[in-house]
Amino acid sequence: MHKTKAFGLWSAVFLGIGSMVGAGIFIVIGQAGAMAGNIVWISFVFGGIIALLSGYSLAKLAVRYQSRGGIVEYLVQGFGENIFSGSMGVIFYFSQLIAIAAVAKSFGTYSATFMLHGDTTWVNIFAIGIIAFFTLINLIGAVFVAKAENIIVIIKLGVLVTFAFAALFTIQPQLLSVEDMPPVSGMVFAIGITFFAYQGFSVITNSVEDMENPKVTMMRSMFVALLIVAALYILTSIAVLGNLPLDKIIQTKDYALAEAAKPIFGEWGFKIMAATALLATASAINATLYAVTDIGYTMAKEGNLPEIYEYNIYRSFEGLIISALLIIPMVLFFNLAQITTVAAIVMLIVQGSTHIAHLNLLQESGAKKYLVVLAIFSMFGVAGITLYSTYKTMPEIAYYLIVTFALAFTTEYLLRYFKQRIISKQTH
Repeated sequence: MHKTKAFGLWSAVFLGIGSMVGAGIFIVIGQAGAMAGNIVWISFVFGGIIALLSGYSLAKLAVRYQSRGGIVEYLVQGFGENIFSGSMGVIFYFSQLIAIAAVAKSFGTYSATFMLHGDTTWVNIFAIGIIAFFTLINLIGAVFVAKAENIIVIIKLGVLVTFAFAALFTIQPQLLSVEDMPPVSGMVFAIGITFFAYQGFSVITNSVEDMENPKVTMMRSMFVALLIVAALYILTSIAVLGNLPLDKIIQTKDYALAEAAKPIFGEWGFKIMAATALLATASAINATLYAVTDIGYTMAKEGNLPEIYEYNIYRSFEGLIISALLIIPMVLFFNLAQITTVAAIVMLIVQGSTHIAHLNLLQESGAKKYLVVLAIFSMFGVAGITLYSTYKTMPEIAYYLIVTFALAFTTEYLLRYFKQRIISKQTH
């Protein structure tokens, strides 16, 4: 009897959109807008192009190496079973946790706007609460995750599209005029932050073993999800920057999208958009926790993280619970800008390294070399630009990155030394 797979084309598309939109427009529109001003939409265009290049490379690898481990498996296939590929796998796992922490922090921020005194305490309480809730939800299994995504994504896309089109009719042309355009360098510096808005597309590759006809569905779902999200981001960024002056966006950067709904729909518009932000960020946590569970599972199976990740609990893995516990300190001790920037740079480096590994696998994957090379230069180029642009305002970011990479390499070395375990190829 043929077993029904959890992910068809639109389920996979919705999974990717669910992760991207929650980790995207609601988090970075204020930060990117503060850097790029009224041409931030161009930053979103370049961010989308870079994401498409990376998505092409990852989709080709996913079809050839059908592993729930996704990027972790591709690194091992390309670089071999050594300490470098193992360490990069650990770093990728860390980056996913950091990204979830950023989304949870955003959820807490929007939730706190409903409180009379929405201070940092309430932000953290709501952020930790949503992590705990979706940890339980993801213990139920992949089919439930796919069905939940379909419903959540349809609702939030409906609200966002309605806002974006309504806002186009109330745009103040002077706010988008060339005369008020900031230096082009600001637009370039914002590309790394807007790329983070697209993070989540790699979640689609983790669903390959639960996917119907992956040879066709993988590439289609990757491109459809990215193109839909890119169009939504560009339209929304124009609507926001055309309705709010830049100083107001900077002032309300952590919830700028909800603030932009006020001139059009009044206080109710703010509340509805804030509620949609809660749904979007919750959806992103839901989708990304699914991938992190599978990554934890694969790393444990192949020897990348402590053995506790292999043990079954309530039909899922202790890895999901451990992951949730690791996210909590990041929520408590770092602000949204710090978490977002570190997550963006680490992910760019990991994906760039994965595309380098892909160069050793071109005959196996059938990918076009020039597109993979473009993906490599895009990843590392934007990572360098982002680090340079944030060094003056957030110099601690460089130190956080050094600590993250040092911790990953140390963890991998110690596991190999004491556990005699090495990361191994899951597919052939």
